[in-house]
Formats: sequence, C-alpha cells, structure tokens
Amino acid sequence: MSVAMLVTMCLGFALSISVAVSIGLAALLGTWLSNVNMLLSVKEIYSSINKFPLAAIPFFILAGNIMETGGISRRLVEFAKAVVGGVQGGLSATCVFTCMIFAAVSGSSVATTFAIGAILIPALVSHGYPRPYAAALQATSAELGVIIPPSIPLIIYGVSAEVSIGELFIAGVGPGILIAAALMVFVLVYARILGYGKQDREGRLPIFTATRQAAFALLMPVIVLGGIYGGVFTPTEASVAAVFYALLVGIVVHREIRLADLGYILRKSVISSSVILFIIANAGLFSYLITRAGVPDQIGAFLRASLDTPFLFLLGINAALFVIGMFIETSAAIIVLAPILVPVAAGFGIDPVHLGIVVVVNLALGMVTPPFGVNLFAACTVARVSVDAIVGRLLPFVLVVLACLAVITYVPQLSLALRDAVYPQAVTAAPR
Repeated sequence: MSVAMLVTMCLGFALSISVAVSIGLAALLGTWLSNVNMLLSVKEIYSSINKFPLAAIPFFILAGNIMETGGISRRLVEFAKAVVGGVQGGLSATCVFTCMIFAAVSGSSVATTFAIGAILIPALVSHGYPRPYAAALQATSAELGVIIPPSIPLIIYGVSAEVSIGELFIAGVGPGILIAAALMVFVLVYARILGYGKQDREGRLPIFTATRQAAFALLMPVIVLGGIYGGVFTPTEASVAAVFYALLVGIVVHREIRLADLGYILRKSVISSSVILFIIANAGLFSYLITRAGVPDQIGAFLRASLDTPFLFLLGINAALFVIGMFIETSAAIIVLAPILVPVAAGFGIDPVHLGIVVVVNLALGMVTPPFGVNLFAACTVARVSVDAIVGRLLPFVLVVLACLAVITYVPQLSLALRDAVYPQAVTAAPR
C-alpha cells in the first residue's frame, strides 16, 4: 500500500499534476487499499488543518500583501540601500538585506520574491547587472523568508512535530543572519570580480532621510517579534497584529492603500492561503496512512542501523532533504517527513528544534533549485527571463547557502544558544 501511494504521488509530480492533487490522489488510493473508512479519512483531513497555529499562515500572507501594496516594501528597499548600498555591488547587498528585513514580517519567500523583486530587479538591471543574475540573486535572497522568523514552514514543522513555534522562531534568527551575512559578503566580492555595480552609489537617500521614511516599516518586525518573545501574544496572535499594523500604516500613515485595493489584496491572500492549506489537508491524510502502515518505524530502524552516529545521520538527512526539496513542495515535505525524522533524531540526542532549522533550510534550497523551485519561477516571472537562463547564475549562490547549511547542521548552538537564553526551560526538556 505504501509503495503504491508513493508511486502514485511521484507519477503525479512527473505528469505535472499539482502537488496538492498528486498527494490527495495518492492518499485516496491508500485509503481504498487499506480499507480505511472514508469517514475516518475525512476526519483526518479536517484534523490536519483544524489547528490553531495554522491560522497564522493566512494572516502573515495577508500582512505581506498589504506591505507590498502599502509602500512598506519600497521604503524598506530605500532604507537598505542607504545602509549597505554605498559601495560597488551595494545594490546586490541591498537585495539581500531588504529580503532579510521583509522576511521578519511576511514569513513567506514567494511573497518576498514578488514584493522586493518587483522593485529591485528592475533597479539592478538599470545599474548594469545582467537580468539573469538579478533574478538568481532575488530568488536566493528571498529564501530568507522561510528562515528568518516568523516563518510559515517553521509554523508547519512546529505543528507537525509538536514543537514550540516560539522556540523555532527564535532558533531561526542565528541561521538567518548567518546566511544573509554570507550572501552579502559574497555578492560584494562577486560584483568587484565581475565588474558589476560601479554605479550603485547613485540615487541613494541620506541614511537619516531613509530611516525616517522607513520608520513605521522598521517598527513592524519589532512589534511582531518583540510581542512574541515578550509574552504579549502568541505567534498566531502576532500574525493578526501584523495585519492590523500594516493596514494602519498603509491606509492612515502612508495613505497608499485605497479601499478599492482591499478586494485585490484579500483575493490574492485567499488564493495563496488556500493553496497552502489544501496541501496541508491532503498531506495530513497521506501522513496518517503512511504512519498507520508503520513506515516511519521501518525508516527509523533503517536509519538507526545504517547511520549509526549523529554526524552520519545529519549528513544523510541533508543529502536526502536537498534532493526531496527539488521535487516536493516545502509544506507537504515537512508534514510527511517531520513525524518520521523527529523520533529518529531524538534517538541520536538531536534537539527537535535544531532539526527543524536544518529541515527548513534544506527545503528552502529546494525553492531555488530546478525543476520545481517556486522562488525560481516567481523571480523569473518578475524578471521576465526563462528558468534555463538563470540556472547557471544560481550555482554560486546555492554553494554559499550550502556552506552555511554545513555550519548550521554541525554547530547546533548557532540555532539553540538564543533559544536557550529566551526559553531556559527548554534546556532541560530537550534531548542532549
């Protein structure tokens, strides 16, 4: 039964059937082959999305879309350009820095790609950067949207693995900053080597002016993340606060959102949220059937037997997730894999929060690698270039992120030090 489900799912992917439908068809086949009551299947589908933390997903998506329409993203770009754009290659570094700030509110890499890419890709091209390079840079930088908290994949992992979402959020700060810093250093050196960005100093606002114009935008991540870690509200409640704050700034302060824009913003957010939740619903049933068949236990026994040290286990997980991320949508992969990997990792003494960061960074790489990288397609859409035109440009960026992933994997304190400081009770609760 499990083999038939996996074959059906992979066949659906190969035939370019949508991820959610492919997983749903495989789950329906598994239901029929295992003689599970259809009412139980409906219950599992409902239970997989009837979880309060998942309510944060549509609200963070809505907040990101409001920021894009309300001029917040444009002001963040001007601020980032004023801070890091004063050297050759500074506009490339601005792209990375802006995506890091925007990610601290939107939680979505695709939203980051469209919101920031629509501004920075044309700017990069006008400053002499090749269009494929600009698209590859934007796709990779937007990956920070699922690593820097708040992060929709971290929410999904927390729900699937029954791990504190607050702990996952705080654990993502260190790795996110590491990747952003490495990318900024790389693009500055790369631009000098290739002779890009000699005019990047032009058109910058004075840093005081840029900071003043972006003040309300910069206050947004402070309110959202400060509220979570200060115990004012939960991550789910923080997503609602982000929506109200973005609306207040966009309508009252910047006055760039009209009432007529709200319909478009809401429709766009509903479509994006529905796609993610539909995947979660179908993947929930798929995961239930796989677990019911004992597949996680079998895989766990195999991994413990073949990868007998934490070092080898993490190496094997990284290799497998890198390949899986190329072919399976991030949310679906997390829901299916988290219940399998977490118990095995615990047997090796690996903290489930650290594992969550490793999983999400790996799958985030899948968003920028062919054949199914959603960030890749989004950046190509904004830049109006074909996917094959930017694949070669992606390789250096992917290698930089892979180097950071190695550090994140084998230096767990990069993720856990801040978590342990903010949540001291987790130090004794987590496996060591």
